[in-house]
Amino acid sequence: MSYYYYGNDNNSGGGFLSNIPKVTRNLLIINVIIFVFTLVNRHLMTSTFALFYPSSPYFHWWQVITHMFMHGGFWHILFNMYTLVIFGSVVERIIGGKKFLVFYFICGLGAVGLHLGTQHLQMLSYMEAAAEGSASAFAAINQIRLTPTVGASGAIYGVLIGYAMLFPESRMTLLFPPVTLSAKWMVAIFAAIELLTGISGWVDGVAHFAHLGGMLLGWLLILFWRRRHILFDKDRLF
Repeated sequence: MSYYYYGNDNNSGGGFLSNIPKVTRNLLIINVIIFVFTLVNRHLMTSTFALFYPSSPYFHWWQVITHMFMHGGFWHILFNMYTLVIFGSVVERIIGGKKFLVFYFICGLGAVGLHLGTQHLQMLSYMEAAAEGSASAFAAINQIRLTPTVGASGAIYGVLIGYAMLFPESRMTLLFPPVTLSAKWMVAIFAAIELLTGISGWVDGVAHFAHLGGMLLGWLLILFWRRRHILFDKDRLF
């Protein structure tokens, strides 16, 4: 899915990277560097830094963070970084760099929590069937334990809902199909699609509940900051 937004960011001069706020720029650079390393040695990078289920022999505690900087291919990182730059830049300029960095990682951790929680429920179901001798259940358990999860998408979906909460009536247009809606409705539709596809399993190979976890934590965190009247940071980083 591709999209752009109508905004009024008038920064100019100094080149592409210099026009991106500090935290967003550094996240972009780190993601690109890690992607290059992954191209050089995919097996080492995936087995070490992608997120595996906790009972997997490949699991390491740091993967709850490092998987956010891993991507499965060119289009995966392109769409994630495109969204980060377009919407993350706006959110960072509004709430400040320090708060945006906290927001980004909390959304990413929310994605991890819901994703692993969903996998845990699946494991419980499969273990019951495996105890009864189901070969397909054993295969499903093994698949969960050995399948890596990569990508910044959970954090990115959090950034999207953060943008929609800050600018609910701004117009967002999908490049395909060419549909224009307000940000609040566009993001609500994204969430509904992720929920539907996650429950139905129509789109395999995508961590739909990770996306929802990022959105949920992003929504809760923006609400919390608003109610505490600390959403807008006086010490912004530009």
